[in-house]
Amino acid sequence: MTTSTAARPTTTAGDGSAPPRTSRAPLDPRLVREVRAARAHVARTVVLGLVQAGCVIVTALVIADLGARLLVERDVPQDTPGRLGLLVAALAVRAAAVLVEEATAHRAATAAISDLRARVLGHAARLGPRAGAGRGADLTTLATTGLEKLRPYLVGYVPQLMLSATVTPLCLLTIGLLDPLSAVIATLTLPLIPLFMILVGKMTVGRSEKLLADMRALWSQLIDLVDGLPTLRALGREKGPEKVVAALGDRHRASAMGSLRFAFLSSLVLELLATLCVALVAVSIGMRLVYGEMELAPALAVLVLAPEVYQPLRNVGSQYHASTDGLAAVSAAFEVLDEQAPADGTRPAPDLRGATLALRGVSVPSRDGHAPHEASLAVRPGRVTALTGPSGAGKTTAAWVLLGLLEPGTGRAEVIDADGAAVDVRELERRTMWDQVALLPQRPVLPPGTLREVLASARPGASDAEIEAAASAVGLDPVIAQRGWDADLGRAGRGISLGERQRLALARAMLSPAPLVVLDEPTAHLDGAAEQVVLDLIATLRGQGRTVLVIAHRSRLVEAADDVAAVEAAA
Repeated sequence: MTTSTAARPTTTAGDGSAPPRTSRAPLDPRLVREVRAARAHVARTVVLGLVQAGCVIVTALVIADLGARLLVERDVPQDTPGRLGLLVAALAVRAAAVLVEEATAHRAATAAISDLRARVLGHAARLGPRAGAGRGADLTTLATTGLEKLRPYLVGYVPQLMLSATVTPLCLLTIGLLDPLSAVIATLTLPLIPLFMILVGKMTVGRSEKLLADMRALWSQLIDLVDGLPTLRALGREKGPEKVVAALGDRHRASAMGSLRFAFLSSLVLELLATLCVALVAVSIGMRLVYGEMELAPALAVLVLAPEVYQPLRNVGSQYHASTDGLAAVSAAFEVLDEQAPADGTRPAPDLRGATLALRGVSVPSRDGHAPHEASLAVRPGRVTALTGPSGAGKTTAAWVLLGLLEPGTGRAEVIDADGAAVDVRELERRTMWDQVALLPQRPVLPPGTLREVLASARPGASDAEIEAAASAVGLDPVIAQRGWDADLGRAGRGISLGERQRLALARAMLSPAPLVVLDEPTAHLDGAAEQVVLDLIATLRGQGRTVLVIAHRSRLVEAADDVAAVEAAA
């Protein structure tokens, strides 16, 4: 289907408030289970953590042996080149493991974010337009800056979490073999770090969700404001909305600064706590060395290993805010993915050049009741059908149901082939139907590219003469004369006015080979003089034998139709 609209689901409240906070594991199992890059990253980090743990233990034992020989037997390290070589090798392997971990972490984060972003956007499109009506900016924020919160989570937090599950227990086990008393002290003091992490976490409960919600609300306002600026300027109201955006910006800045304050506080608390815990082990060892109750070599080894026991957990605490931001982004993404999409059918759609599309008693729940309510209409092949009704009656919704973009509450949409056999739209493979439809919504969304490329994409293989004829038919000649065929347009036709975008979308509809053309308020952004362009386009499409469904308010569009159908809402 040649279309200019997309489904736009959301994951936050419409007022920008934070969603209810739920308890989450430090490592979201859905991320590991369903995102291949994240799963491979976790497995690789565990292996590299085991390598680092082995290197730390070897380094501690070699340093202890060399130090004891130097202090007790006066043997300089140069006299034992084998041990020096082992020490250098252990340090080199550990450095290499850290480098590999950091390098692969960034690539894994990029792959995981790309995977989730593609899945969120793809699933949002399958949910249909009603699932995200008016909330596309929220989805845009989630798919861009929201999912980018996963990068510090996967690069910083997850590796430290895996190190705390590998390096910490292995080092603690080694200390237990060398000096059970030091192992007992470390075991008793080690829970203090997660305890203080929890206490700091309770101070920041819900802050990450609120920060993400504030950011997304700000983005939603900004995107909607930018999209509506031409209309606001035309109405002389461009000086009002900036106050709302400024207020949201102040709220977002206050939330971000509060998070930073708690981040610095938690880092200070955890650093001080880890230092005191290591000091307890060191004091115990020092006292026993003074009284001759412990040998020097194991004492040195324990002193080297003790900081390594606490360091991974301390780093996990310092990455706490990255974890909450990342987990909030994961939860928001999976809230979209968990929404149930309409099931696709299994039957190929008939040829729409000879088929009739019909609604049979269709009602769709709306905010105030049903819109439309018990709608019935037939769009016959080769004819122009005007769909009318007051604002809010559900004209666009009826068209969505007719095309299989939206599930009706009651009733059904049918496609009746040339032989008279009727089939429910829900039983059809949607793609086989949409490939035969050109849809022009009220606010067209055009692909990026030059003017010629945007038009040519509507019908690959169209000749330059056909493209130029379509552009001329809809009155694009002044734009082309001023900017040229190679003028670059941004996303959604950025660079030309809303009316010029509408004309460009009309030219694409004319070029499209689709047998069914759906025009939703095609004169919405055109003045009275330009209305004739749309009427001429409808006449051209009728002359080509194509079926046209036009959602219309203006009387001239209704008068140009062969058939007229009305819909209405009900409370």
